[in-house]
This record gives sequence, structure tokens and C-alpha cells, in this order.
Amino acid sequence: MPAPMQDSAVIKESLIEPERFAELFERHGAVLHRYVVRRLGPDQAEDVVAEAFTRAFEKRHKYASDRQDALPWLYGIITNIIGSHRRAEIRGYRALARTGEDPVAVAFDDRVVARVSASEIRRPLAAALAKLGKGERDVLLLISWGDLSYEETAQALNVPIGTVRSRLSRARRKIAQALGGSNPTNVIEEA
Repeated sequence: MPAPMQDSAVIKESLIEPERFAELFERHGAVLHRYVVRRLGPDQAEDVVAEAFTRAFEKRHKYASDRQDALPWLYGIITNIIGSHRRAEIRGYRALARTGEDPVAVAFDDRVVARVSASEIRRPLAAALAKLGKGERDVLLLISWGDLSYEETAQALNVPIGTVRSRLSRARRKIAQALGGSNPTNVIEEA
């Protein structure tokens, strides 16, 4: 059985055979869906992911073919769509801060739930996330919940890697300050 084609090759072939683009959805749809569920909740996730793949399909002719993996590109599209849903996201964080109940956590994978495990920090964490600026929140969540590297996050947001590092540093500092010095969002630093 031949190895699967790299994303860039699939996108290139989809320009001639549009149905080939569905391979990207099969490869990356589930991980993007989990990320959107975490950001906006399950009610909006399917629509946001569908909109992201529709936009990606429409813009596939502009894809940078030197990027073999399309996941950072797709995360960038998702992040832009989430931007239009930002008010709902912030309302969700504020509600979580008030109630301490996270309905998404039940359906979310155990490894990430462990990062935000202690129920006593959910409220202040949600409040701190709601107060972060757009750029800081996007970087923090793409790295923490999207499991993207710094470089992939930079590609997704179309910013320099130094900007990713500084935004992440500020976000972590603000989260830690809001939690009294504890920071559940820390991930292993890249060299």
C-alpha cells in the first residue's frame, strides 16, 4: 500500500480533481473539531469546521505549496472564523468563571483535561482566558489545546515566531498572575 500523499500534493491535485480535497477533511477534521469544541463549545463546532473547510477549498489555489502539512494553515483559517465568534467565546468563559461548570470538559480528551484538571482553578482560569487579548489567547490555545508547535502557530496566525513567543509569554504570565502564581497552561518549551 503506497504512503499517503502529503497535504500539499493533495491540495495541488484537488485543483484538477476537486473531490480529492476531502482527503484533508479525513486527515484533519477530527482534530480541528476538538479544538473548536474546546474554544466555542459543541453547538458551534460542526458549523465552524465546515465553514473552515469551505474557505480552505475556495482558497486552495493560494496555498503555499512549500508547506507540506496543511494543518497549520487550517488552524489559521479556524482561528479567523473563531474571531468572528469571539464574543460568544468570551461569554462562555465568563459563564464558566461564574458557575465553574465546563460542559465541554466531559467530552474532551483526558490529557488536555488534566492540564486544566483541578476544578477549583476552572473559574479563575476561565476568567483569565476571557481577559486575554485576542493575539495572546489565540497563541496560548493553539499551543495548549491545538498542540501546535511555535512554528506551526506562527504559520497559522501568519506572524513571526518571535511574536508567538512573546504573546505566549505574556499570556502565561497573566494566567499565572490570575491564578496566584499557578499556571496550568504551561507546556514544554521548544529549543
